[in-house]
Amino acid sequence: MCFLPLANAAVAAPRIPLRLLGRGLAAAMSTAEPLKSVDYEVFGRVQGRGPPTYTEGEAKKIGVVGWVKNTSKGTVTGQVQGPEEKVNSMKSWLSKVGSPSSRIDRADFSNEKTISKLEYSNFSIRY
Repeated sequence: MCFLPLANAAVAAPRIPLRLLGRGLAAAMSTAEPLKSVDYEVFGRVQGRGPPTYTEGEAKKIGVVGWVKNTSKGTVTGQVQGPEEKVNSMKSWLSKVGSPSSRIDRADFSNEKTISKLEYSNFSIRY
């Protein structure tokens, strides 16, 4: 039976820079993948307490930052930021899935752009 010396095991273990630990979602997203930002407005039966809460939950699950709020004209609006692939996943959810109580007629996306850093540290509901 051969035992790997403890010193060799420490060298072989993957290393995570300590500066990345505990810095949250924004630090985890500072990868080589381009960061995107997009504004959205969702139309249909999408108002109430449910849709923003579900949107916040889905955004956190996917791993994007930004905000959501009900508007006075009966829509839900907001902004999503994060790695391009994750922003695209959120756009798909906003336009096709939504909350269980919603009926999405359409989702409009505007001001889509590449950004150098995130403007938010989490995803929140605005009032």
